[in-house]
Order: sequence, then C-alpha cells, then structure tokens
Amino acid sequence: MRIHPLSELLVNQIAAGEVVERPASVVKELVENSLDAGASRIEIDLEQGGVKLIRVRDDGAGIHREDLALALARHATSKIADLQDLERVCSMGFRGEALPSIASVSQLTITTRQVGDDRGWRLECRGCPSAEPPQPAAHPGGTTVEARDLFFNTPARRKFLKTERTELGHVETLVARLAMARFDVGLTLRHNRRELLSLRPAVSGPERERRLADLLGPAFLEHAAYLEHEAAGLRLSGWIASPAFSRSQPDMQHFYVNGRAVRDKLVGHAVRQAYQDVLYHGRQPAYVLHLELAPLLVDVNVHPAKHEVRFRDSRLVHDFLFRTVHEALAAPAGSALQAAGMPAVAAGPTSPGDPLVSAPADSRRSPGPLQRPIPLGIAEPRTAYASAFAAQAPVTQADPSGQSGLDRAPQLPPLGYAIAQLHGIYILAESAEGLVLVDMHAAHERITYERLKQALGGGRLRSQPLLVPQRIAVSAREADLLAQHSGLLSELGLEIDRLGGESLVVRAVPVLLQGADVERLVRDLLSDMVVHGTAERVREEINTVLATLACHGSVRANRRLSLDEMNALLRAMEHTERADQCNHGRPTWVRLDMRELDRLFLRGR
Repeated sequence: MRIHPLSELLVNQIAAGEVVERPASVVKELVENSLDAGASRIEIDLEQGGVKLIRVRDDGAGIHREDLALALARHATSKIADLQDLERVCSMGFRGEALPSIASVSQLTITTRQVGDDRGWRLECRGCPSAEPPQPAAHPGGTTVEARDLFFNTPARRKFLKTERTELGHVETLVARLAMARFDVGLTLRHNRRELLSLRPAVSGPERERRLADLLGPAFLEHAAYLEHEAAGLRLSGWIASPAFSRSQPDMQHFYVNGRAVRDKLVGHAVRQAYQDVLYHGRQPAYVLHLELAPLLVDVNVHPAKHEVRFRDSRLVHDFLFRTVHEALAAPAGSALQAAGMPAVAAGPTSPGDPLVSAPADSRRSPGPLQRPIPLGIAEPRTAYASAFAAQAPVTQADPSGQSGLDRAPQLPPLGYAIAQLHGIYILAESAEGLVLVDMHAAHERITYERLKQALGGGRLRSQPLLVPQRIAVSAREADLLAQHSGLLSELGLEIDRLGGESLVVRAVPVLLQGADVERLVRDLLSDMVVHGTAERVREEINTVLATLACHGSVRANRRLSLDEMNALLRAMEHTERADQCNHGRPTWVRLDMRELDRLFLRGR
C-alpha cells in the first residue's frame, strides 16, 4: 500500500484513544482546565453516567473570543510557549490535545465569557475538526463545556463502556481525588439532576478535615495523623492513617505531586517501606499526601493522561518520603495523649539484664505464682505508684450535659497505671481519660524488636564466612550494580566479589541470616537495585529475623505478671517507637475513655 497522510478527524480520534478512555477521562480534562483557569467553584452535571451528557461549568477567567477556534486545534495551548516553559510546567494541562480529542468523539459546545466583557460567546462542534464561527451567548463570567453523546461516531469504542453505575463510580472517584488535591476550590457533582456531592472551599485545617471525612469517611480521620515536613527543597504534608486502619486494597492511597494526582512506583515503594514494620501481611496503608518541589525537579510530560511523573533525583525523593513517613509512624504509644496535654513520665535506661522491683504484697496483685521477671526496668519507685493512686479522686457523677470526668494527678503517665491482668493475656490500666487495655505479648514484642534494631544500628553487622563460597551467575549490568553498592553491602555484613564479567561469589553473610537461601537473597537484592536503585532486601531479611527473635523472646500468653512488671511494660511502651502495633501489624493497646464507658452503661441519660 502507498503511504498517505491521515485526515485531521482520524488523527484526533486516534489521539482521543489515549486521552478519552471513558466519561471520567473527559471530566478529568475539563475540570483540570477549569482549575488552570483559576476557578474557585466548579459544577459537574452528568446524565446516564456521562455517556449522554457531561457538563462542566466554572467561574474562571474565561476564553477570549478569538481563541475559541484555536481551543479545538491540536497542540494549541495557552500554558506553554517554549522549552523552558515545558521544563517548568505548573499547570494541570499543557499538551493542547484534550479539547480537540473530546470534540472528535462527541458533540461539543463551549460557552464562555471573560471577566469584564459585556457578552459571552458560544462555539459548537459536532464530531468534526472544524467548527462554525463563535456566536454571541448569554453567560456569566467563566466557561461551560458540554460534551453530549460520547463516542456517538465511534460505536466500537462505545461498546467497551461499562454500566451506567460503573461509569458514574469512576467519575465519583475522580472528583474525590481532585477535591483532595485542591481544597481551596468548591466542587458540586450531580447525576441525572440529583446532587451527589457538594463541597465548599476548605481553607482552614478543620474545614479540610471535614472535607476528608466527607470523601473518605469519618473513620479515616479518626485514625489519621497530620504530618508536615520540609527538607532538601522537598515538602511533604498530609494525613497518614494508623496501621490499625489498614485496607485489603490500595483504595485509600492518594498521592499528589505539585497538586497533580499520580500513581508512581517509586512513591508507592517508599510509603510501603515506611509501613513495613507495622503493617499486617497483605494489608495496604491509607494516606492522603502532598509532595511539593520545584517544577524543574520533576517531569510531568511522561504519560498522555499525566498519571505518571519522573523525578530528576529519584533517590533523594524516595529517601525523603520514606524517612518522613517512617518517623511519623514511630511515635511512641500514648503520644496522642501527650499531644492532648498529658505529660510523659521519664523512663530510666534499661537493658536486657535489668531486674524488676519486687511487687508489693497488696490486693491488686494478680493471683498465681510469679515466673522469671521480664527484662524491663522502671525508673519510678514503688511509692510513686501508690501516691499517684491515692491522689486520684473517685469517679464523679455525670454533669447535666451528660459527661462525667475524673480528677487526676497532674503527672499521670499517658498509658496510666496497671490495676489488673485479665486471663494472663491483657493488662488493664487506669489512665486520666478512662481505661487502657494492653495486649502484653504484642506490646513486649514491639519493645524487644525495636531494641534489637537499635543494637544492630550502632555499627556494622557482624559477618559469618560461608564454609563453601557460593558462585552465582548474573548479567553484566547486575554485576556492575553490586560493585557500585559494595560499601553498603559491607555495612550490611555481605561480602560479595566479582569473578569475571558475569559471575559473583558470595563469601560471607550477616550472622543473623545464617542458613538463609543465599542465592535467592542476592537475586532479590539485585532486583531491588534494578527497580529502586537501592539495597533494601538485606535490611528486610534482617528485620524479618529480628521480628522472629523478638516474638520468641517476648512474654508469652498466660504469663502472670506483678503490678511492677505490668507498669514497667507500660512505661517502656510510652518510650518505644511504633509501639502502637506489634511487628505483625496488630494493635498493642486500645483505650476506652470515660464518655465511651458512660455510654456503655447509659450514664447521664
């Protein structure tokens, strides 16, 4: 066949295949145009899931009459003019493909009026590359874009659309994602003239939290903590949910780069790695995070739909995200109480050999013989606990508002003082706010695990030479990667030499990994280096071994503890990172405050 140029309509329809996948794709492009136009209010109307009608109306800057025809021309845009602009893209859209692509597969109408103009203008296009001249039209300041009968002239594409409910669900998800990107913009979504979502602009912290509760549910906000950190020209802010709020699917993972929602492998890996010590196997974390950096440091011109980005210094971004989220999750148990004004009790230094003070012989001690003391010391003398309990006033009668309270000693620690042990598994403690229930094995396991990691973090890991060095065949690229990371491998206790261009020999491994599958470890390590440019596999393997040691070295169920032992465990939890979850992601403690206890017994009603 002879070579011939494609028609302009066919070119646009081919481009539409990349940009316009379904009604949600059209909504995304139109709403992003509205955001770029400086809109403070955007209304979205759909009919039949967006197949029959998509209407997006905004109060933005509007379009000049002479630019209306250019708006439907391919690669025509007001957002970039030269290569320097392309390298510093700050707008949501910039390719100049969206409107002509949408116009090629729908019946498109644009009505607009610039602020200050005395009249508006309308441009209509019925699935063709050209349009009639703009006509005068009444319209408030801003722009309205209507796309009717999506894929009416490409029936094969229309057959791939799902049910009305499914297509509407994709739009709802998209609008929610956009609403969490731009809290300052009000959004309304209607379907078949029924209002589904109405969000006012949210500027203050409480307003933003209310928007999050509306979009993700109040449970997310109840389990989420706000973080904000800036370093090395990067700024991360947003909300991360506690591991107790983990999900079976990654449906509550929202990440934004300079206001643009992205799905990036590097970002996902960094956040998952930050959660790896506290998340139950197979579970997914929940978060809403915003990363801000100079536009020059990120390339958004990677994917037609702009879902992916490329960072100039991916290693820096990965480490910044990991450390920020990892440290935010490392808050000791009871930190939420401390944030509310509850002071922490200083704990003295402890070591595996510290004996515990003998328990006082009083009626509060759990019955049964005591076993070997758990290796946790307490800094406070026994009299401090007795005086603290004596200083506490009894529970008061509920006030007229239905709320009761306790008069507490000013120095009560965040997790309170132990009062009993339940079935040899749980510790009951009385705190200033109510009752604290602790899973003693899970809590002690986390404490032991963190101490093992700290001990190993003090220097290089000890190596164990292999009796028979193991040869492994690799590619030349993989061998080069290992050579580049030889210093890190030595720190981790791995001794690997290169034999020729495509062969390695493993001579030593960390002592903690004796008996491990050396070849699998090295190949997984190489895989991490290829994908993420780092050597985290050894650290993960070591952490797995440490978690096993911590589990076997922690106090077991049905173990009877004295009051001093229980209080020592509570104090250690208050000063241990990530003490809210055990190594397997299970919670270590829960709290019932006085309001919840009163509600259980219908007090104050």
